[in-house]
Amino acid sequence: MLGNMQGFIFLDAWAAVQIVILGFIGGVLSGFIGSGGAFFMTPGMMNLGVPGAIAVGSNITHKFGKALVGSLKHRELGNVDRRLALFMLVTSFAGIRLAAWLNALLFRKGGGSSSAAGDLYISIVFVASLIAVAVFMLREVVRTLKRQGAPEAEGSTARLAQYLARLNLPPMIHFRVSETRVSLWLVLVVGLFVGYMAGTIGVGGFLGVPAMIYLFGVPTTVAAGTELYLAMYMGAFGAANYAWQGMVDIRLTLLLYAGSLVGVLLGAYGTKIVKDVIVRLVTGVVIAICVVSRLIAIPAYLRQLGTLSFDPALEIYLNSASKATLFFSGVMGLGLILVFVVKAHRQRMRVQATLRQAFPGTQPSAQRAA
Repeated sequence: MLGNMQGFIFLDAWAAVQIVILGFIGGVLSGFIGSGGAFFMTPGMMNLGVPGAIAVGSNITHKFGKALVGSLKHRELGNVDRRLALFMLVTSFAGIRLAAWLNALLFRKGGGSSSAAGDLYISIVFVASLIAVAVFMLREVVRTLKRQGAPEAEGSTARLAQYLARLNLPPMIHFRVSETRVSLWLVLVVGLFVGYMAGTIGVGGFLGVPAMIYLFGVPTTVAAGTELYLAMYMGAFGAANYAWQGMVDIRLTLLLYAGSLVGVLLGAYGTKIVKDVIVRLVTGVVIAICVVSRLIAIPAYLRQLGTLSFDPALEIYLNSASKATLFFSGVMGLGLILVFVVKAHRQRMRVQATLRQAFPGTQPSAQRAA
């Protein structure tokens, strides 16, 4: 189990194993949807007893290394628009700095221990932002499935992106890899918001990826790769800010690495062979269940602050239910990803077998093309 005394977190073997599992599932989600997976790992650590601010600080530190591995894999696949990421970095650093300062302030109000005020703040931000993203993405999935078969069914731009492009708010910048043209001001605003969210709850990708897809018109796979490239720099800057405040537990970071560096490679491979609409579907479903997990945990923080009154023994059940729901969302998301990856891989193998039978003399080149 996890305990907290005088600001130091004690870990036993089972808690360490659970954190490694959190890292692995979060890594798969990160590589697959480009979100960093922190919307799963940060609340998971909080369910294990880690104060919210330390969970965020340790996770954003872990974000750097995992994003580095994931972005390299995506770069090999041609899924990284470095120019877009660098423009977003300009304002994301300011957002991270503001968020880290506010989290540190709330954490110190708890006297260096688990701060109910800080945990409640982080949970509310999680719930509000996750609900918005889940509803938006699942609605887009339903619309895409309804118009399946039409030329734009697998297109990379939504009507919102097309509308924003017509606004033509100068200066307009063309991003070659993303094959889109976006106002610099829109890019800077999104970068600021993504940085603030990353600094507040340890995750910005679950907002950055949809923003690139639906506001900028970036293809889903490029959005995932670009977000990981962006997260690499945001993670390094966020880690420096939280470490300076004494809110990074390097043991938690290393345990997350133990699972995530393997998982992120599996997830990144999935984006190469799985359709965009499936990526969005998995993202929306996992995020929606994560919302339920955080909602279950909120009453305990309210009781600790004196806002609600109920038997303290119920907190154990609330935390267990929140933890079970969160792990269910991660395992289900992991299962869906593996099912779709295996299905797509088998389909690719059948295509290669057909090519080998039809063109036996061109077997090596056919395999390379696949």
